[in-house]
Amino acid sequence: MKGPDESEILSLLAEHGAVVDGHFVLPSGLHSRTYVELAVVLQYPHIAQKLAKMLASKFPQEVDVVVSPAMGGVVLGQEMARVKKCRAIFTERVGAAQGFRREFKLSRGERVLIVEDVITTGHSTSQLVSLADVYGAKVVGVAAVLDRSTSPLPLRVPIRTLAIYPAEVVPADGCPQCKARVPLTKPSKGGEETL
Repeated sequence: MKGPDESEILSLLAEHGAVVDGHFVLPSGLHSRTYVELAVVLQYPHIAQKLAKMLASKFPQEVDVVVSPAMGGVVLGQEMARVKKCRAIFTERVGAAQGFRREFKLSRGERVLIVEDVITTGHSTSQLVSLADVYGAKVVGVAAVLDRSTSPLPLRVPIRTLAIYPAEVVPADGCPQCKARVPLTKPSKGGEETL
């Protein structure tokens, strides 16, 4: 079965309202006119499973553990681990960086697949790669549904995504929307919240 092409993935995101326009501060601190909330798509297990199968096909090698950052990548990481028949763990923010809690850990030599929902700057993903290095694990690659990057990602492992949707991102001090006094919009559980 041939999976959907990139335009079909972008249509799926649009259909579920996953791409939102506004004035957003991304986790990186950069500002953007668009935000992608993949959770509104992943709330449907049959879609999450389908996306995971498509991503897993891009990494045919064996994997011992899928590592995802909380919260965005957890659902997708769980589905990827189901497809790859391995365990799934996730990181959480520990101070300014991503780290393991809940007794999660990696073993030396384990083959790790990092699973993200959306990659924009690659900063948090590079923290996961570095964390795996600390444990002596081998990162086989990074899988993500969407690549929003506009410049080369700071990753030294293969990156494979289902779609590319470049997002203009700017530092806060150079943000035209800030200069125009457009209120910041913060995605929240109940919809959007203006800051």
